[in-house]
Amino acid sequence: MADQFDVVVVGAGLAGTTAAIACARRGLQVALLERGQYPGSKNVQGGILYRHPLDTILPKFWDEAPLERQIIEQRVWITTKDGLVSAGHRHEAANDPPNAWSVLRAKFDRWYAKKAEEAGVVLANQTTAHDLLWDGPSVAGVKTADSSEGDLPAKITILAEGVTSILAEKAGLRRANLSMDRLALAVKEVVTLPASVIEDRFNVRAPFGATIELLGEFSKGTLGYGFIYTNTDSLSIGFGAVLADLVATNQNPNDLLEEMKAHPAVAPLLEGGELSEYSAHSIPEGGFKEVQHVHGAGVMVVGDSAALVNVFHREGSNLAIESARLAAETAVEAIERKDTSAEALAAYRRRLWQSFAIRDLEKYKNGPDFFQRNRQFLTLYPRLLNDSARELTTVDGASKREKQGLIIKRLRRERGLLGLAKDLWGAWRAVR
Repeated sequence: MADQFDVVVVGAGLAGTTAAIACARRGLQVALLERGQYPGSKNVQGGILYRHPLDTILPKFWDEAPLERQIIEQRVWITTKDGLVSAGHRHEAANDPPNAWSVLRAKFDRWYAKKAEEAGVVLANQTTAHDLLWDGPSVAGVKTADSSEGDLPAKITILAEGVTSILAEKAGLRRANLSMDRLALAVKEVVTLPASVIEDRFNVRAPFGATIELLGEFSKGTLGYGFIYTNTDSLSIGFGAVLADLVATNQNPNDLLEEMKAHPAVAPLLEGGELSEYSAHSIPEGGFKEVQHVHGAGVMVVGDSAALVNVFHREGSNLAIESARLAAETAVEAIERKDTSAEALAAYRRRLWQSFAIRDLEKYKNGPDFFQRNRQFLTLYPRLLNDSARELTTVDGASKREKQGLIIKRLRRERGLLGLAKDLWGAWRAVR
């Protein structure tokens, strides 16, 4: 390896590889470190990749990338034990350019890292950066646990380690211990099924696919949700909940996933499938309030390491790619000016705060705390919504006016009209 790189990137996930490619394409010497056997071997994601952020790095990447299905339908199921209310959106008439695809990270990240190598990035697999190098108050590279690599000096270090970012803590860019109410634990299974079966069950045709997000009673009052994503010949199905909730209620996310899989609307979708993969992953859930310092002298932090996850829209990959692109722009500019001070790298923060990533997080900044305090949205309201829908759609000789009266009477009994109004007003204020 070089005696000194312009940029060392720690972590070859979507954020790290994006930063590496963007820097290398501007002529910088870049090293990309991955602790796994290969990029993607340790990376876990529900499995949806949005086009726009990556299209700015690799235009028309979908012509060659190992994608699964182009997502044309997104559904939300609000469930009770044996029922659900569904909402969704489908669009396939034009859908050009595409909006999103399902992906399997083991395939995609490996391909993406090859693109980085083609751009001139030095990729070092099975290399763990365990500490930072310092030049006075400035980060000056990383120390690795690999004897063949040793110290890797760099003018700028970009940290893309994921949610458990030890180096970001050492750089003073995040708190030492994330509280359990700001972390989620997600579990995921990949269930193989013939492509034709998936297409029949989800009413799509190749190469299209659909997603289902699930909320409701199966989460046992924890602040969590489930998902089902269609791949080419498999389904990604998972559940995640705030870690503090799992501990407080003594719930195991695997048990809650099994509860979800047993739902009478979910079980037929999985029938005949074979489990081919299992994974678990921590996710930063704090939103805007959890985003701490994102830069220092000689260092920037991107993606999950910076807590850039929009839990309300289940978006993380697009924020990771966008933040990495902006960090790379800042790195190129700083190195050209021969100024990698904290003041120079503050341009990254300015760029990030002007981007959709932070603007979206700021919009929902009060959401996590509101729903932590108001669990009726996870327990009471799914049941009331399902009961009301069943009442309205049942033909039993009662008039629709009588049925509306029964629904109002039930709302008054279960929550009260004033309580309902306060809940709706509070929820609107939290996410407006």
